[in-house]
Amino acid sequence: MGVVGGGLAGQAAALALADAGAHVVLLEARARLGGVAGSFRRGDLDVDTGQHVFLRCCTAYRRFLHRIGAEHLVTLQDRLDIAVRSPTRSARLRRSSLPAPLHLANALLRYGHLSPRERLGLVRAALALGRVDRDDPAVDAVSFGAWLAAHGQGARAVDVLWDVVGIATLNARAQDASLALAATVFQLGLLDRADAGDIGWATAPLGALHDDAAHRALTAAGVEIRRSTKVTGLRRAGGAWLIETGAGEETAVDRVVVAVPPAAAVRILPAGTVEDDLGTELGSTPIVNVHVVYDRRVLAEPFVAGVDSPVQWVFDRTAQSGAAAVFGPAAQYLAVSLSAADDLLPRTAQELREHFVPALAALLPAARDARVLESFVTREPHATFRGAPGQAARRPGPRTAHPGLYLAGAWTATGWPATMEGAVRSGAHAAEALLQTDRVDVEVPA
Repeated sequence: MGVVGGGLAGQAAALALADAGAHVVLLEARARLGGVAGSFRRGDLDVDTGQHVFLRCCTAYRRFLHRIGAEHLVTLQDRLDIAVRSPTRSARLRRSSLPAPLHLANALLRYGHLSPRERLGLVRAALALGRVDRDDPAVDAVSFGAWLAAHGQGARAVDVLWDVVGIATLNARAQDASLALAATVFQLGLLDRADAGDIGWATAPLGALHDDAAHRALTAAGVEIRRSTKVTGLRRAGGAWLIETGAGEETAVDRVVVAVPPAAAVRILPAGTVEDDLGTELGSTPIVNVHVVYDRRVLAEPFVAGVDSPVQWVFDRTAQSGAAAVFGPAAQYLAVSLSAADDLLPRTAQELREHFVPALAALLPAARDARVLESFVTREPHATFRGAPGQAARRPGPRTAHPGLYLAGAWTATGWPATMEGAVRSGAHAAEALLQTDRVDVEVPA
């Protein structure tokens, strides 16, 4: 069997197939595994391609970490706790020990970035959002922003509360996001279970998880890994699928899972497998990261969210990057993560530096007297599909009309936004669909 794509979706599919006894060949165009959830070396620094976090409710991704032996490389909050800062005040979104949905009531009622009246409105809207049927196609056709407005949420509440969570998880602002996807995030992550929204993150470079650990697990499972191997096409010949590569070679397999981004899938899949305009229809949204190294510690927490500021989220990446060995033990390396960054993508690195270094100083008082040792910018122009209203009808399931050909990727019909959880689920679903043709059962995380 073949798997095209070595991101989380392809890895999850390959492991599920190998665990079911299949011989699997995995082909990845890059020299590393992990896709957009990976890392690279910049001099002596380990730099993540993006600042990825997960929630306690991300059961498929957490099982994946266990499967590849990387659980010790992540940490998970005991209790959801987010510092939300503006240049003039600080507030916290911290859950209590009460059962859901009461666990967030105190945090919302004391949320200092809004007036008392606006805080009461938050509670009412949150309870209403918990009742939204996210599986209703009519719900997917509505924008999250329109729903919030209809439920009494003004621009201020959207800016300093709903978009704080929504932009980071949906890679879209409320006005541009599907209500169904937003309901998925808020219901599963914050409203259904008290502990579901506890935040986890990697304590090592993402490459240590999604490349190194994953490579070891795949190899131990018997998966043949071919990196730096770009697939250019697929064609059916007799009872086999021929995977064509840029080297002019062909690999014959009986079944194949294609786990690449939608635009790449359109290029390599047989004509008619998916709509020719799938990549355009689903669209893509960029993520930009501004990396700043200071000569001293300016942030005492692992991460903080920003409001009334161009800074959305900022993460302390000092330990994961190895910055102390490069810049000295006093230095701190911060990464500003900017989702839905269409307006920032065309800006030069110098322009972004001149914009965000002062913004960090306004948000973090200790940064005002600190010296910037280095700064740089990374970009993912097509980080995720665009989770706009109507997205569900455009996302194909794992099965295709061609026997033995299956699809995976966070952009397929998982019901989740483009997250690590959605990617892993898609790979498991594709493996399940493939193995069901042989009446082989495989567990798919619920």
